[in-house]
Amino acid sequence: MSNLRPLPIIQRVFAALALLVLLAGCTTVAPPDSVLAVPAPAQKYAAIVVDARTGKQLFEVSSTAQRYPASLTKMMTLYLLFEALDSGRISKETQIPVSDHAASQPPTKMRFRRGESIDVDSAIRAIVVKSANDVAVAVGEYLGGSEDQFAAMMTSKARQLGMTSTTFRNASGLPDDSQMTTARDMAVLGMALHQRFPQQFHYFSESDFMFRGRLVRGHNDMLGRVRGVDGIKTGYIRASGFNIVTSYNADGRNLIVVVMGADSARQRNDHVEALIQRSLSPTMDGAKTRLMFAEQ
Repeated sequence: MSNLRPLPIIQRVFAALALLVLLAGCTTVAPPDSVLAVPAPAQKYAAIVVDARTGKQLFEVSSTAQRYPASLTKMMTLYLLFEALDSGRISKETQIPVSDHAASQPPTKMRFRRGESIDVDSAIRAIVVKSANDVAVAVGEYLGGSEDQFAAMMTSKARQLGMTSTTFRNASGLPDDSQMTTARDMAVLGMALHQRFPQQFHYFSESDFMFRGRLVRGHNDMLGRVRGVDGIKTGYIRASGFNIVTSYNADGRNLIVVVMGADSARQRNDHVEALIQRSLSPTMDGAKTRLMFAEQ
């Protein structure tokens, strides 16, 4: 890590903004000035860009500050679900029962009735595309025996992956004062999903799916907006602001971009696009970076 003394959060935000403005003037396709505005209150904003091929950190602001993950939590729910698939414990046809507790979760959800179930393949799509809280809880109960036990499994897996500052309390990301993470840890999880489950990663690029004869649409507007973006997950609760982890994979470059705490989905997405353009700029070649991970 850098030997420089860390700046207070607000100073780091303005320093990062100044750097973005400077570099944007050198890019071949400069993003509009409005895109460069830091899209968040200082106490919520955090961001990081990592080269997923090398582990090099290309940009960060408050990336180790504690933040609420919101539905980014579901990335870990899916990680454990993918592990269960890989181990043969379940198949994509396995039926997951939806308990009364799962069905009672607040929206966004698929609105199951008592006694209904969902197959694993549809459950994955419901979590990725719809960010369905009822399905996430049902998955947690099925794999962990209870949602509390599953949350403990999630936290344990986080430590194994090197997510040193994350504690999970539920499977969905719904508000819990003790459920915390950092932008850095979310980047670690995004990289782990891409590297550990390449055969499942295609789910994160889906923007809609059919379920029981109904088209279910998603709300990750980064898909289709920027060429090369192939996932991963959005999140929002009032305490967190608008969060996103985005994977960019094109022209031999693979980036993981995390933005947390934006005031709106539009501001968040504009900021992600600006960070992608900055990171792909030829002026970044040879720039001083810090190795984020010694090993993966």
